[in-house]
Amino acid sequence: MSAPLSTPAADVVAAEEGTQNILLPHTPDIVWSLVIVIIVGIVFYKYVLPKFQAVLDERTAKIEGGIAKAEKAQEEAAEALKEYHQQLAEARADAAKTREEARAEGTAIVAELRTKAHEEASRIVETAHRQIEAERQTAAVSLRAEVGELATELASKIVGESLQDSARQSRVVDRFLDELEAAGDESRTAAPVGNSVGKEG
Repeated sequence: MSAPLSTPAADVVAAEEGTQNILLPHTPDIVWSLVIVIIVGIVFYKYVLPKFQAVLDERTAKIEGGIAKAEKAQEEAAEALKEYHQQLAEARADAAKTREEARAEGTAIVAELRTKAHEEASRIVETAHRQIEAERQTAAVSLRAEVGELATELASKIVGESLQDSARQSRVVDRFLDELEAAGDESRTAAPVGNSVGKEG
């Protein structure tokens, strides 16, 4: 068989095919690809992107709402903590005030009880002194009467006459008692001298 004859048009086509880059698509392919991309872009922009943006906006709103709630909760917690510290300080102040009042009241009660005890002791001592003084005076009167009778009887026996005269009897009794008191004073003053002399000997 004979080889096909080459024509100039075929040679041009073959030359163009030999010089064209196989990685680049043909022009109609590029045009149709651009048309499809534009259509897809318009559909995406008109339908998909708004929904996607709505989802993002919703999530952003939720996140911002959560942040706002967290900030509000933090502010409320800080306010509650501040109020708690204030109440704690007031409670401590009240407790300290109550302790001071109780201490002052206890001191006042102790002072009052001491004053009452001192007054009661003074009253008891004064009553005892009065009672002792009354008993001493009663004993002195009784003793004076008994001693007077004995002295009158003794003097009557010594003198040999009756001393029933009240004025004379009173004088005799008084003189006798004065002599007894003087003798008692002398014996009391002489006793220490005698003791001191005995010690010196």
